[in-house]
Amino acid sequence: MLDRSPTRYQKIIELLSNRQPDLTVFMDEVHKPHNLAAIVRTADAVGIGHVHAVFPPEVSYSGHHTSSGSKRWVTTHKHPDLQTGIKEVKSQGMQVLAAHFSDKAVDFRSIDYTKPTCILVGSELVGVSDEAAELADKHVIIPMVGMVQSLNVSVATALILYEAQSQRDEAGMYGEMKVPQEEVDYILFNALHPTIKKYCDKHQMRYPKLDDQGEIDDPEWDQLRRKI
Repeated sequence: MLDRSPTRYQKIIELLSNRQPDLTVFMDEVHKPHNLAAIVRTADAVGIGHVHAVFPPEVSYSGHHTSSGSKRWVTTHKHPDLQTGIKEVKSQGMQVLAAHFSDKAVDFRSIDYTKPTCILVGSELVGVSDEAAELADKHVIIPMVGMVQSLNVSVATALILYEAQSQRDEAGMYGEMKVPQEEVDYILFNALHPTIKKYCDKHQMRYPKLDDQGEIDDPEWDQLRRKI
C-alpha cells in the first residue's frame, strides 16, 4: 500500500533539504554490481542525488545493479565516454578529484570539499585510468600503513564522501533546500502520487500543487484536467 502520510511527506522534504547538488561521484568503468550498489547507497547517505558513470563496452548497466532503496532516490547518469562526462561535471563548476596514487597526490583530508566537487573513482582492476588521471584537477590518496596498498573502490569512495559530508556539515551546508523546484516536484509526485505523475507526463501537464501534508490542493489544475 502506498504511504502518503504527512510523516512520509515531511521525510522526503527533509531528505531533499539535505541534498548537495554540487557534490557528486563519477565512476570510471566500475562494473561489479556490489560496488555500484555500495557507491550509490553511500551517495544517498551523504546527500547526493545524482552520480555519473562510464561503463566498459561489455557491461550493460541497468538500475538493478544498485540497491532497490537507493536507486529510487539517486539518479545515475551514464555517459558515452569519459571526456564527455567530465566535461559535463566541470561545466557545473566542480573540481574533479581523482582517487589516484601519483607524485602529485595529496591526503584526501587536506581538500576543501565545501567547494563544488566531483569524486572520480576507477575500475576494480586497474583503478583510475591514465586518461581520467589527466582530466582530473587533483589527485587524492587515502594514507595506509599496512601491507595492502589499496582499498576496495566502494570503501575508498565512502571514506572520501564522509570527509566531504563532515566538512559540509560543519560549514552548515545541510538543511537548506538547494534542489531545483522542478526536481522537487518530480521526486514528490513519483513517491506520493505516481498515478497522477504518469497522467501529467502523458498529457504534458504541470504537476498540481501540494499542501503541507503532501495532498493535492490545486483547483486550477483540476480545471485543466477536466478540459482534457
